[in-house]
Amino acid sequence: MLDSFFKLRQSGTDTRTEILAGVTTFLTMAYIIFVNPTILGDAGMPKDAVFVATCLVAALGSLVMGLYANYPIAMAPGMGLNAYFAYAVVLGMKVPWQAALGAVFVSGCLFILVSVFGLRAMIVNGISRSLRVAITVGLGMFLALIALKSAGIVVASPATLVQAGDLHKPEAIMAVVGFLLIVTLDRLKVRGAILIGIVVVTILSFFFGGNTFHGLVSAPPSIAPTFGQLDIKGALGAGILNVVLVFFLVELFDATGTLMGVASRAGLLVEGKMERLNKALLADSAAIVAGSVLGTSSTTAYIESASGVQAGGRTGLTALTVAVLFLACLFIAPLAGVVPAYATAPALLFVACLMLRDLGDIEWNDTTEAVPAAITALVIPFTYSIAEGIAFGFITYALLKLTTGRAREVKPVIWVIAALFAFKIVYIGS
Repeated sequence: MLDSFFKLRQSGTDTRTEILAGVTTFLTMAYIIFVNPTILGDAGMPKDAVFVATCLVAALGSLVMGLYANYPIAMAPGMGLNAYFAYAVVLGMKVPWQAALGAVFVSGCLFILVSVFGLRAMIVNGISRSLRVAITVGLGMFLALIALKSAGIVVASPATLVQAGDLHKPEAIMAVVGFLLIVTLDRLKVRGAILIGIVVVTILSFFFGGNTFHGLVSAPPSIAPTFGQLDIKGALGAGILNVVLVFFLVELFDATGTLMGVASRAGLLVEGKMERLNKALLADSAAIVAGSVLGTSSTTAYIESASGVQAGGRTGLTALTVAVLFLACLFIAPLAGVVPAYATAPALLFVACLMLRDLGDIEWNDTTEAVPAAITALVIPFTYSIAEGIAFGFITYALLKLTTGRAREVKPVIWVIAALFAFKIVYIGS
């Protein structure tokens, strides 16, 4: 039955290989069940309910990706977008987390529409490679700043805005140890390097950080505090229209890039294209909508799925295995609840470092491409806002092409996005 449904033989794989690939993928991305509640908890969301929502939407998204699109790609709340949700939108813009969830819901609906009507290619192809890379790099720098702050390595300063924290504190030392451990294990190709790093620092926190153990297994906490709490009406207010746009754009680029990258690694591209790309994008967008209802930030395809592909995963059975394992995680809530912020900080910093590796793809010899990209990447961490970085980047790109007589190079979608952000800045404010 599994062979006929997932086309295992046709894909050159078998049940055992697919299950092992699913376990491999799960180990490399399981850190999200500890990191996501920590980040969204900072925004005032109930951590236990977010933990349940994280496990459920990761299971649901991976299940749909496996059964509907038949790809070995797992899904979970996206890194970067959860930080934007918590620190920029809720804490920075003072938007209630219920309205922020509403913005995620609206962006997911937009994502569904562009997938159904085939507009994805037009939007993605209309935006220059340099700007797409810059958004990823800016997200990485934003995550790095949050990670260093959570570890106490970077602190606020009235004179210089930021400065080095007290590096003699146990929290900072343990975070540094965790980071070096993660990088070392990853270099040695140890499966679950990030997860191991989080677990080791958490264990150390019981001896050096005053942490207390509350058990390992229990019945899943209630999801009631976040389930169905999204405020769609509040999300449609003029003040956070740019938030919806940012969620939509990052989701679109992140999902498309990840899907294509993992599919290429698995040898699933036909003439450079994914045969079931629209199905995969629909699975992605449906998970975003479901996640907003359950109570978590945007869900997306995980690049860590490449580890499962490396282990031989070629079909949706790999994703199905990941879904089952995330459901099993619902019963380890006590363990997730004792993970301190400085234990997840090394994971955030490592992911941030990986997001900077695309810097070489920016066209540095063309200042009309390089400068807007640099502006995008720099403004995101310095303003603590992905929205501001994207806004300044798109507006700068359009203006520089116009002032240098190269306006014809700018696709209509960039003019539209730049105009929307310019209108927002002029008439609504930052």
